[in-house]
Amino acid sequence: MRSSERRHRLLLPVVLAGMFMYGFDLNVINVAVPSLQHDLHAGQAALELVVGGYAFAYAAGLVTGGRLGDLYGHRRMFLLGMAAFTAASVLCGLAQSPGQLVAARLLQGLTAAMMVPQILAVIMGNFAAEERPKALAWFGVTAAVSGVFGQVLGGLLLDADAFGLGWRVIFLLNLPVGVVVLALAAGVLPRGTAGRQAALDPVGVLGVSGSLALALVPLVLGRGQGWPPWCWGLLIASVPVALLTLSYERRLLARGSAPLLDLSLFRVRTFSAGLAVSVAFMSYFTSSIFVVSLLLQNGLGLTPLQAGLAFAPMAVAGVVAPLVGKRWIIVHGTTKVILLGCAIDLFANLALALTLHLQGGHVDVLWLAAALALTGLGNTLILPALIGATLSGVQPRQAGIASGMLNTTQQFAGAAGLAVVGTVFFHALGTPPAGAAGHAAAGETAAWISVALVAAMAVLTAALARPSRANSPSAHREPVTTTGR
Repeated sequence: MRSSERRHRLLLPVVLAGMFMYGFDLNVINVAVPSLQHDLHAGQAALELVVGGYAFAYAAGLVTGGRLGDLYGHRRMFLLGMAAFTAASVLCGLAQSPGQLVAARLLQGLTAAMMVPQILAVIMGNFAAEERPKALAWFGVTAAVSGVFGQVLGGLLLDADAFGLGWRVIFLLNLPVGVVVLALAAGVLPRGTAGRQAALDPVGVLGVSGSLALALVPLVLGRGQGWPPWCWGLLIASVPVALLTLSYERRLLARGSAPLLDLSLFRVRTFSAGLAVSVAFMSYFTSSIFVVSLLLQNGLGLTPLQAGLAFAPMAVAGVVAPLVGKRWIIVHGTTKVILLGCAIDLFANLALALTLHLQGGHVDVLWLAAALALTGLGNTLILPALIGATLSGVQPRQAGIASGMLNTTQQFAGAAGLAVVGTVFFHALGTPPAGAAGHAAAGETAAWISVALVAAMAVLTAALARPSRANSPSAHREPVTTTGR
């Protein structure tokens, strides 16, 4: 095998390692909360920032991260992002106070935002049209199972007290992994063609990041704080900031300058429709995992490790589904595969709602695991096909910013879905929260919300089936050349 072929074969697993590290660290913290609360004497507000700060810093920085990749090269930004993410992980593991850990988690989220948008850009730019369904399938596998592995492996490491480090091991583990990924990435990531030489739009960066932060902080923290007035104030303030930023970006584009947001992407029907479907998908996906986790641990009394193992069938189904789905995408197209995934998810959530209604507090964990396996099957059929369809009409110069905008939409939708469904779930539980029967009843309510979101996803997917002149078949075949200096 020639060295160039060897590098190409290593390219996908190397960049997906970065995606896995992001997803792992997003979810592993959930099983470590009791341990770090005891060790650092962290209060409720600090714990919420440790858990949620990573997510909203990541979401707030994604558009800028994608734009930086387009301007300065996807290779360069992936390497810088991976190095910074690894360093931030070490800072998390060495934190001696809640404040230090919160700051390190915010930095970890920002550095992940520098790295992750480059992954989809690299995939779209370095794999031929016939190779992309397989590459996107593996991206879907990685995105879907990294969180589950975070819970399972995190539980195992904490139960074993690996190296006597307690909760710190979940962060320090990134050091050897990050060093290896950096070394491999430096050798396999293509340098490619230089990006356009243009200055980064500082007003756009502040406006986009600021409006997202104003919206995400209350969405992440509001439920735990009881939705105080300051949460509503920040949410309301995010709207004029976002509108002013969009107005400024339009004026910048009209003057021939390079704005942070490429608003021309919204004229590509598949991109706009894909973002709409992504809102429904991530609202459903994030909130359903959260509710089932609470049902397993707080309702049925499972340990974090046992709850993580209950998600194992979901992880297995998530590995198998995209490998089959990639062939179906080639034969039947992305829209039919998304609709098939929606049908499976719809059946799984209907079954979950009826099971919780009929069995109540005596629900069998095996039934829940079976429903999770079905949702794993449906979700990982949907995700690669949805990403491929959304980015199919993207031009080469837009690869990074399109990836950033897609990821930002997914993160914002996930946070909003979690806030809304979480509030409904806890309201249904009442104060003080009920036992197993109460959790089952609240879980049933959340399952019906999932049914509605999946149904909305299926309806919105119909927009992807309608071709437009802005997204002709030739756009699907056009290779995206990744920049990477």
